[in-house]
Order: sequence, then structure tokens, then C-alpha cells
Amino acid sequence: MKFCKEALHLYAVTDRSWLGNETLYSQVEKAIKGGATLVQLREKHLDKSHFLQEAFEIQKLCRRYCVPFVINDNVEIALEMNADGVHVGQSDMDAGVVREKIGPNKILGVSAETVNQAIMAEKCGADYLGVGAVFPTGSKNDAEDVSHDKLRAICEAVEIPVIAIGGITKENVQELRGSGIVGIAVISAIFARTDIEAAASDLSEEVKGTIQA
Repeated sequence: MKFCKEALHLYAVTDRSWLGNETLYSQVEKAIKGGATLVQLREKHLDKSHFLQEAFEIQKLCRRYCVPFVINDNVEIALEMNADGVHVGQSDMDAGVVREKIGPNKILGVSAETVNQAIMAEKCGADYLGVGAVFPTGSKNDAEDVSHDKLRAICEAVEIPVIAIGGITKENVQELRGSGIVGIAVISAIFARTDIEAAASDLSEEVKGTIQA
């Protein structure tokens, strides 16, 4: 699947915390219908067989809607199932090693919290950066706060597209206007909502105003 920065407009990161009586498949489909443009499967507690089973199902769904599908952290599973790409953090496998493993045609996303990390990730072959946390968040306990000035500095320091992540909601996303981001990555702002499709749609509209500023 050809990757372009428009795929980063509304980047949905999965979380099983709010499944209730639903399946992850149904929740992801609602998010896509609402406007999610890329899906990252983030699973911290599933064993490999269940992870793979779920990943194949979600990947099939994403391909039906022509939405890129990436795996969080787990490079080996991303390769085994031929996912569209993988996203790694600073404490995961080195971005340069990941690029060597996945080859030139897969999507590589890298988390960054500083200008130096961003520049290094770009040199190592990252296709995009996820920068945050730009607002307080409970989804990632080890995420450092990234000021909006630092976010802007990172966007200016690299040529690859940057998305903001961390505590972003429909109510605060407009505070990121003028930073240089091409989109946002969210978890609870979509998946913790009662009406997932409407939440994604509302966020998508807010992001348009944010990145056009």
C-alpha cells in the first residue's frame, strides 16, 4: 500500500479497555467509517497466537477500506503477517535496525520527544514521527510532556510528516494550530466514546481546521 501523509490525518490507536460487549473489529470499523485514516494495533497483554489472530482480522478489515494498518512495537509480528508497517518507541528496537528488517517499502513510524530524537529517526529511515505527549494522558505512563513550542521545533527540524499524540480531544486539538503537524493520533478520544463513529467524524473535522491553520 502506497503511503502518503494524508493517511496520518486521523490515526486511530486501538485499546481493549473500552470493548464492553463489542469486539475490537466492530469498534475499528466504526472508527474507519467515521474518518480514521490509519489504524495501529496496540496490544500489550495478548499472547502471540491471539495477537496474530486479531491482527489478521483487523488487517483484513483495513484493507477492505483501503486504510493503512500498522503494528505497535512488535516488528516480528508485523513481518510475519505482512502488515503495512510498524511503529516503534525510543525504548523499542532501534529505528535503523527496524528499517533494515522491514525493508524500504513498509511504513516505519517512530515516537520522538526531542528535536535530536526526531532528526535521528528521520536519518534512520522513519516515514513519520509521533510526537508527544502534547497533553496529559493516562494511556502511556512513560510519555514525557512535549510543549507546543517543542512540537513546532520538531516539525521544523525534519522533512518527514509529524503527528501529535497524547491526551488529544475534540475540545483541545485546535490548540495545536500552527505547529506544523499533519494529523493526530488518538486512543480514548475515539474508542472510549459511546458513539465511536460520530467521535471519529467530529475529530476529523476538528483536525482539518487545525492543520490548515
